Amino acid sequence: MTSHIVEINNLSFGYKNRMLHKGINMVFPRGKVVAIMGGSGSGKTTLLRLIGGQIKPSDGEVRVCGRVMHEQDRSGVYELRRKMGMLFQHGALFTDLSVYENVAFPMREHTDLPESMIRDMVLMKLNAVGLRGAHKLMPTELSGGMSRRVALARAIALDPSIIMYDEPFAGLDPISMSVIRDLIHTLNNVLGATSIVVTHDVEETFSFADYVYFVANGVVAAEGTPDDLRKSELPFVHQFVHGEKDGPVPFHYAASDYQRSLLEAIE
Repeated sequence: MTSHIVEINNLSFGYKNRMLHKGINMVFPRGKVVAIMGGSGSGKTTLLRLIGGQIKPSDGEVRVCGRVMHEQDRSGVYELRRKMGMLFQHGALFTDLSVYENVAFPMREHTDLPESMIRDMVLMKLNAVGLRGAHKLMPTELSGGMSRRVALARAIALDPSIIMYDEPFAGLDPISMSVIRDLIHTLNNVLGATSIVVTHDVEETFSFADYVYFVANGVVAAEGTPDDLRKSELPFVHQFVHGEKDGPVPFHYAASDYQRSLLEAIE
């Protein structure tokens, strides 16, 4: 059995005339936390959708547990998705369901467990994220950090082998950010899962990730451990890691000459 639970091999994907990915290769070892980083619009979240089988690559493949994702029929895709948990950006809780019902939803959808066992499991998952006492609350009664923690409890409801996080730190205050960071690391170790974290938050991610891929211009521009990338002299990586305004990633979107545009407008 391969030590890599997810493999991306020579993957290309795009929409119409715009290619997002051009021959990307990545591996995600069992039991590790791997981050995918890059600028906005670089296709990071799209990689999660490809891993989950929501979309198919234009070329290449995604292998999950040794099986090519886009070659699976509906039952095969659902079987592999049972091994996955997903923390959506901003939580994406069901607004008409309570905290308890949100976490219970995947258990009822994918298992035939009795309600008594579902109750015990829901409270156990909520306790793991520190919110067992909030099980009766509605999503509108939660803070941003609490919503993200409930969403995390739902993501681990079925004890997945793969947990995917889409911008887990976006919009959080420093305390909530630290809580989510520690939960990702702790749950990964407790569950023995593989965590795939899509993010642009350098400091938080570098504090716990085992390995990092930087995506830019459709390819893996750099990869390595956080320590490797902190020392990197590659212009793109240095600009991103240190948050510098000037560098390979331009401030201005490509446009014609500014002075000429003004003169044309006057004419």
